[in-house]
Amino acid sequence: MTIKIYMLDTTSFWKDYEAGRQKPELLSSFLSVNRQQKIQRFRYAQGKALSLGAGLLLDYGLREYGLREKDVVLSYGSDEKPYLQDYPMIHFNLSHSNSMAMAVFGDQEIGCDVEQIGTPDYRIVRRFFAEEEAEVIEEQINDREKTRMFYRFWTLKESFLKVTGKGIRMPLNDFSILLGSAIQVKYIGEIKPYTFQEFFLPDYQAALCIKGIRREIPTKIQFLAPQDIF
Repeated sequence: MTIKIYMLDTTSFWKDYEAGRQKPELLSSFLSVNRQQKIQRFRYAQGKALSLGAGLLLDYGLREYGLREKDVVLSYGSDEKPYLQDYPMIHFNLSHSNSMAMAVFGDQEIGCDVEQIGTPDYRIVRRFFAEEEAEVIEEQINDREKTRMFYRFWTLKESFLKVTGKGIRMPLNDFSILLGSAIQVKYIGEIKPYTFQEFFLPDYQAALCIKGIRREIPTKIQFLAPQDIF
């Protein structure tokens, strides 16, 4: 199965919330009550916009299966990872950063992460990354390459945590990402059966991780504008 990836810049939603316009409220009315409540719990426009964008992408992706976000039941396992209670064959994951929202859909357990590229706090590298990851970052020849490598590791590690459902319960330095022609993950001295893919965007770095070893991951990525959603 092809992995479907959807990206949405929520800047216009952010501006609409700040200006007190009604468009975001109208769009959120197409989503579930739970998503509407989640949006409203955010205090600032940015958080509201990202939560709205994530909900709209989930709704957009579910239409491929003849479903809508407002009609499905989201449940959470003991690891707090969301899943579709009545459609266990549909796997999805959501992520967002700054103004970018991301959603992925597949036929196996899947995780994703997107991060805006900024100026990293390298103090966290030696504190939270695996030793071999820290060494790769520190050996980069210039600041630009060092920054890009930081975000490569960060998004790959986060996508792995999200596919496993461990989240913050698994320390970042308990496992290591091994870069190469095929990206691998090592945990407790063993290579684990997961497959990764990266996406290098102008201002963002993104990654996905899927359970199982695959020679390649067929993917279809769509960059959506707000007017594309409906």
